[in-house]
Amino acid sequence: MAGNGLSGTIEGRPLWGGNKNYISRFAEIPAQLLEQSGRLAEEGKTPLFFAGEGRFLGIIAVADIPKEESPAAVRELKNMGIRVVMLTGDNERTAKAIGARAGVDEVIAGVLPEGKESVIRSLKKQGKVAMVGDGINDAPALTRADIGIAIGAGTDIAIDAADVVLMKSRLSDVPAAIRLSRAALRNIHENLFWAFIYNIVGIPLAAGAFIPAFGLSLNPMFAAGAMSLSSFCVVTNALRLNLLQIHNAAKDKKIKPKRKMEDEKMMEKTMKIEGMMCGHCEARVKKTLEALDGVTEAQVSHETGTAVVRLDADVSDETLKQAVEEQDYTVVSVQRK
Repeated sequence: MAGNGLSGTIEGRPLWGGNKNYISRFAEIPAQLLEQSGRLAEEGKTPLFFAGEGRFLGIIAVADIPKEESPAAVRELKNMGIRVVMLTGDNERTAKAIGARAGVDEVIAGVLPEGKESVIRSLKKQGKVAMVGDGINDAPALTRADIGIAIGAGTDIAIDAADVVLMKSRLSDVPAAIRLSRAALRNIHENLFWAFIYNIVGIPLAAGAFIPAFGLSLNPMFAAGAMSLSSFCVVTNALRLNLLQIHNAAKDKKIKPKRKMEDEKMMEKTMKIEGMMCGHCEARVKKTLEALDGVTEAQVSHETGTAVVRLDADVSDETLKQAVEEQDYTVVSVQRK
């Protein structure tokens, strides 16, 4: 059950496993265990609930432990002026706990597999987006992003969908790849400059354009040498990239925000919504809101019963309310931030 869990039979007996809302359909979860699952989520663990034959069986907590280099890699990206967003299908509490450890700017949790691509699409309205992923579910989002970066140890589909593949599967290679790309682009600009300077000066001189005014001319042998020297300078300058220390963050420069004025014009509205029960509901409300003109992004949570909507135009409360209620949910209130 996409975004919910699994169902099956063992020796003819039904068994269900998945998130809290899904399992609540088949068995009543004791209040004590609900409280314990909340504590597990706050520790960065994902509680999986199990039920069978009408009774609750228990909880198994699983956790993705952040790699040691992850916080440092996130810190380097932020020092470059890059906004780091964690996009996950995990529950909100767990995701925020892990996001806090890693030091990301924003956590978007509870995203269904098909919802990642739409989140990337909405983020692209705010600027250029690079997506890092390794799974089958990440492939559409990697394709949608301006730059898709796949982890080398990931699935073949993700690798095929990406523009860049990190062969050593280290997150610290993401800022390293950005440093390398910046240096390569800078090197290209330098080479173009020198190539144009040589031609701007050399071609008129070789053509005799300066003879009437200054009596200057260029011997063909010197002209040939000058062109060879031009190629030598370009190639030598390009070889300087071999000296680049891509893991050295000392010379990192922040990207100047191009959308500062536009971001200042953006507004946020928080909608209180009743009736959302699972991740499918979140995705449905999110898709509906982001389809409205003027809505740049909607962060929806069925756990808190809220939708935080970012706007770049004046969209009335009534328009937002009508769009959600047409999907059979109840909007209790809309508050402007």
